[in-house]
Amino acid sequence: MENKETTEKQMFKGAEIMVKTLESLGVTDIFAYPGGQAIEFHQAFQKSGIRVILPRHEQGGAFAADGMARATGKVAVCTATSGPGATNLLTGIADAYMDSVPTLFITGQVPATLIGRNAFQETDIIGMTRPVVKHSYLVLDVKDLAQTLVNAYHLAASGRPGPVLVDIPKNVQQAMAPFEFPEPDFSNYTVPGKAEPEEIEAIREMIRKAERPCVYAGGGIIHAGASAELVEFIEKYNLPVTTTLMGAGSVPEDHPLSLRWLGMHGTYYANYAANECDLLICLGARFDDRVTGPAAGFAKDAKKIHVDIDLSEINKNVRVDLGIVADVREVLIDLNKEPLRKEYAAWHSRIAEWKKAHPFSYVRDGRLKPQYVIEKLRELTNGDAVIVPGVGQHQMWAAQFYPFKRPRQLLTSGGLGSMGFGLPAAMGAKVACPDKVVVNIDGDGSFQMNIQELGTLSAEGIGVKMIILNNQHLGMVAQWEDRFYGSVRGNTVLMNENSRRSYPDFVTIAKGYEIPGIEVFTEEELEPALKKMLETPGPFLLDCHILYSDHVLPMMPPGKGYKDIITE
Repeated sequence: MENKETTEKQMFKGAEIMVKTLESLGVTDIFAYPGGQAIEFHQAFQKSGIRVILPRHEQGGAFAADGMARATGKVAVCTATSGPGATNLLTGIADAYMDSVPTLFITGQVPATLIGRNAFQETDIIGMTRPVVKHSYLVLDVKDLAQTLVNAYHLAASGRPGPVLVDIPKNVQQAMAPFEFPEPDFSNYTVPGKAEPEEIEAIREMIRKAERPCVYAGGGIIHAGASAELVEFIEKYNLPVTTTLMGAGSVPEDHPLSLRWLGMHGTYYANYAANECDLLICLGARFDDRVTGPAAGFAKDAKKIHVDIDLSEINKNVRVDLGIVADVREVLIDLNKEPLRKEYAAWHSRIAEWKKAHPFSYVRDGRLKPQYVIEKLRELTNGDAVIVPGVGQHQMWAAQFYPFKRPRQLLTSGGLGSMGFGLPAAMGAKVACPDKVVVNIDGDGSFQMNIQELGTLSAEGIGVKMIILNNQHLGMVAQWEDRFYGSVRGNTVLMNENSRRSYPDFVTIAKGYEIPGIEVFTEEELEPALKKMLETPGPFLLDCHILYSDHVLPMMPPGKGYKDIITE
């Protein structure tokens, strides 16, 4: 007689089913913070081969997952408990949403019988996150849990990527059920694929008629894995190309056809080329206001083509002459089959004049300059490091003075512009790419917003290199105050007037976390300190003391167009 135990399916708690599902999906690392409604998660993790990395704050965990996903293009996972644990994820979720980053956030929730009763640490995280997720799920039956997680994971990475939230009440975590790993069910969900042949021919015809074409490529190129196809396209068609900040590195920035990136602090020549072309070919970008200035005046005399995976982006911000909803990589593959090359001699000559007249530049005056710090870092890393800035002046200088060779080399908070992003996102990137040099370039204001993640770096041995461009100011806001508010300081000075030194002492703080660091005050001290940082195993902090004086230039003033760009 057959043993009853061999005929009955083994039963598991819902939390164990969650972990087994993640394992089956290939998840190897997860950022997770415990709490009352997430205890079951963490008990189940103890029986798992998944590496659980404990951030020191849920926002740090959210940004770390964001950074991991940006570095790899694969879905990264973060978990938290209910109530304040879940709400602490909100900024990280919104950041991933704005920049289309494939992330899965799993939250514990109070038992289903208590939902809506103002139970201890209950919040409606589904309602709170609804505007900033691709989709959200509240799991009320343990039998639906594995299928829900599989669908959520694949949804996060499909089409236009983005964050997906799964909220799991504690009673579902504790309920028992057998585990079977399901296939994703997308019966009500379709993703655009190839463009129609007539659409490809329409693009070719518009290129054939153009005399001053310009390609405008966004983060969609990187999400689609289409960088090689984009380079082939511009070379075969002889087209100048500018990218958004999110698309930086999709074309090597030292390529002869590259205009680098455009927008408020982008290159003078990229902004002029995009606005004075007669055909703008937008590939996987969204006509963001920081790129266009007033939308009505952006490339106003040009014919416009827009290829995007997301129908809602077509004609949302800027009206176009040809909108195509398709996978941008497939479109480029089709266009590259029958290239149409013209010389555009006068157009390329004009762009060359703009490049020569207005490069990114700064004045060395004997003081330690932030631009010099970044240039020296690029020299010592051969331009190969993964750069993860915070948000502010340092972010723009990092993008300006560390030209990027490849996709996923600049990981930056673009759409939301979240201060506090840099350190934890660099942490996630380093976990994903342990063999690469990952450098968090930060400002003293942005760095302090998630400074507690020094504890995670130390405890987990995550070798992020940190450079703080320390000017004792909220530099970008102070720059706006200088330009548009008569230099009146509205709480943008971070220094302690009673302190005899820069405030706070970041190197001493790092030492408290058992992380080595060096202070740098002069150009002469910089190179030896950078070498020490790069040669030292594990995390390392470099506090570079600069004065608040330089502005990030060029600058297109808010609400103004490309002809109003400030260069001095």
